[in-house]
Amino acid sequence: MDNKPDKLQVGERVFDWLLLLFSGAVFYHAYQITGFSSINSAGAFPIGLSLILIASSIAVLAGHRRKQKPDTEGALDELKAFLRQHFPLNVLVFSALAVAYLIAIEPASFFLSTFIFLMLAMLFLRRGKPISTLLTTAGAIAVIYVLFTVVFRVYLP
Repeated sequence: MDNKPDKLQVGERVFDWLLLLFSGAVFYHAYQITGFSSINSAGAFPIGLSLILIASSIAVLAGHRRKQKPDTEGALDELKAFLRQHFPLNVLVFSALAVAYLIAIEPASFFLSTFIFLMLAMLFLRRGKPISTLLTTAGAIAVIYVLFTVVFRVYLP
């Protein structure tokens, strides 16, 4: 049996601290509801849950103290490894497309922005194939139009 502790994943300790910070923010906002005047007050349940969050965060932090650091050379190298591992190019590009899509819905209309978003996303993720992407996107837009506008009579912006 190996008694050697596991290694931390890159960015795991930073995530642990962010979780504790988030738990403290939840406690602060829960207390802002009405304070803690009694066990029956509106803020009692959220305060209790936030205390559980804080205790759990501290337990995770304490448990990770025994783990070995990841195989990186300093904080900058760990950050680069974290970004490489958790934010590959596909995720970054698709996230940027999704944000642009959400911004474009109102000024460009739902159907036009959805068409452009689907086209660009499928072209990027499928590495080309423009004809099948165009047909798939047009089909999806047609189904959305018929389903929501004709069948359910829902106004889409």
